This record gives sequence, structure tokens and C-alpha cells, in this order.
Amino acid sequence: MNVVQKKIHTFAKEIIVMSVADRKAREKEALKTLILKGAKKLFIEKGIEQTTIRNIADEIDYSVGTVYVYFKDKNAILHDLHSIGFQELGGYFQELFTIEDPMERIRKMGFMYIKFALENSEMYDLMFNLKAPMEFLENSNNEDWDEGVKTFGLVKKTIQECIDKGHFVGHNVEPLSFMVWSLVHGMCCLQIRQRITGVKFTNPETILFDGYNEYLKIIEKL
Repeated sequence: MNVVQKKIHTFAKEIIVMSVADRKAREKEALKTLILKGAKKLFIEKGIEQTTIRNIADEIDYSVGTVYVYFKDKNAILHDLHSIGFQELGGYFQELFTIEDPMERIRKMGFMYIKFALENSEMYDLMFNLKAPMEFLENSNNEDWDEGVKTFGLVKKTIQECIDKGHFVGHNVEPLSFMVWSLVHGMCCLQIRQRITGVKFTNPETILFDGYNEYLKIIEKL
């Protein structure tokens, strides 16, 4: 085998090794996604407390040991789902930053938040209405999880820009941002948990957006 042939042979072997590594990486990521999908389905159907790692393994037709290769416990699975949800919510918000007027942006941000909550109601519950993901964070030394911080930061950034332009005089950016988030979140939770119909509103099918529009009238005066 001459020098050229040896180089070709070596290059071919490297390609094969790279292809195998890529395939294994794709398979690993696909299995992790499958675990998350199965867990999410069971969390919604059975509830968090009633779902076990064995339930999740049975749902995806893999062994319990396989699940533990990817996640140390149920809270770790919840944490990943939690992170994915915040990344998706942040994606809804990012497109709003083409809007230069911060007041217009904060108005539309609420509509986008409601849109995300209604289109992803199960994920929204996992993100905001369950304690388990936060228990994982409190017991973890991992400081890399910051999706929630970044998403709330988008709200704060917009509120600060509104203040800089002379709106919300006398208000502080962080507590005002928290109030805005809390108000919209509360309305979304009432809708998702089907509490609106029980109150016997005159127009329950539109009360969520009617209520939000009333909030917009209030902030226009600040």
C-alpha cells in the first residue's frame, strides 16, 4: 500500500468513526426526548405524585435502568421539562423585540404570554403550578439553569424602557414587572384550570381577553 492509499484508508476509517459517533449521539438524544415525552404524558394523565420512574420506563418500553442513565430521579425529569417550557416561552417573546415602542411591546407581550399558556396548557402547568421542578433547583448545585431568569428579564427590560420614556412614573421596575407577570399569570391559571366557567360570567368565552384589555386601559393611564 503506497502513501496515497494509506492516507485514503486512514481518512475512510476516520469518517466511519465519526459517523458511528454521530449516530450514537443522535440515538442518545432521541432516547432522552422519548423519556421526556413519556414522562410528560404520565405527569398530565396520572399526576406527578402518582407517576414513578418505573411507570415512565414502562410507558416507553425501556428498562428502569435506562431511564436512570439519563435522569437521576423524577425531579430531574421535571427540571428538563421546565427548562424546555421556558425556552419555548422565551421564543414567543423574542419576536416582540422588533417592536421599538416599549409600551406597545408590553401590551403585545401579555397577549403572547396568554397565547403560549393556552396553546401549551399542560406545559404551562408544569412550569408554573407544580412545586417539584423548584424542589430540584433548590436541592441542586447547578447554577446554569437560567431560562426563568432570562424570560422574566425580558419583561423587566421592557418595563425599564417604558420607565425611561416617562411611563409608570413613581414605580419601581422589579416589583412592577412582578405585578404585571402575576396579573396575566393569574388570568391564565383561572382559564386553564377551568375556574372561569364556574363564576357565571356573562361572556365566559371572552372574559380572559376582555379582562386583559381592561388591564391595558389601566396601564395606559400610568
